[in-house]
Amino acid sequence: MGRILAIANQKGGVGKTTSAVNLAASLAVAEQRTLLIDADPQGNATSGCGIAREDFSLNTYDVLLGEASIDQALVRGVQFRHLDVLPTTPDLAAVEVELVDAEDRLTRMRDALAPVRERYDFILIDCPPSLGLITLNMLVAADALLIPLQCEYYALEGLSQLLSTVQRVQDSMNPTLDVDAVLLTMFDNRLNLSRQVAADARAHFGEKVFQTVIPRNIRLAEAPSFGKPIVVYDVASVGAQAYMAVAREMMSR
Repeated sequence: MGRILAIANQKGGVGKTTSAVNLAASLAVAEQRTLLIDADPQGNATSGCGIAREDFSLNTYDVLLGEASIDQALVRGVQFRHLDVLPTTPDLAAVEVELVDAEDRLTRMRDALAPVRERYDFILIDCPPSLGLITLNMLVAADALLIPLQCEYYALEGLSQLLSTVQRVQDSMNPTLDVDAVLLTMFDNRLNLSRQVAADARAHFGEKVFQTVIPRNIRLAEAPSFGKPIVVYDVASVGAQAYMAVAREMMSR
């Protein structure tokens, strides 16, 4: 069965969507059957893969409301033969209100993924930068959590709320959920602060921290504006090489 990883951090601007898009693309390049789910109403993972609004009619919103299956909403073969994407639109934000009284509101994505997960090696979910109903739904569906952690001030402090939420999900809905991996992003080797945050993260999370770090890279920042993963936009860039190295680590775990 495909391994379902929720990529989450309630703090914005940590490289969460960048990591979701580029890890999914790097896994697809390595011929891993990969599904990327855009669960953030901002829809940046959708546009970052080059999917325009006119390219789809059904999306994550319809799947969570039970009005469509994942099979019906998928955009297949995005950029690569082995990459499928479940896109989203800003309408997804309404799910927080529309499902609030539904008894199965926290298991909608888990139930939707059950019929398709055997087709994939990896299923990556780009969660919104919050700990609301949408993120909880994705955590209940996931086998594990991948946390992008920017190498900046306050990076570790913000994790306590996320880890507390993971504990509550473990206790109530998904006992096997755990932090599987921590990915250090926006790393600048010239800065003592980056090195200190990386050292603190490795001290706290141990081997869960990927050996590869994602550096600050202009080409990596440019790629989303062209609707391309970095391995398509500039495969020779240090950003592309870093994400491909992380993908190799993921496959070897």
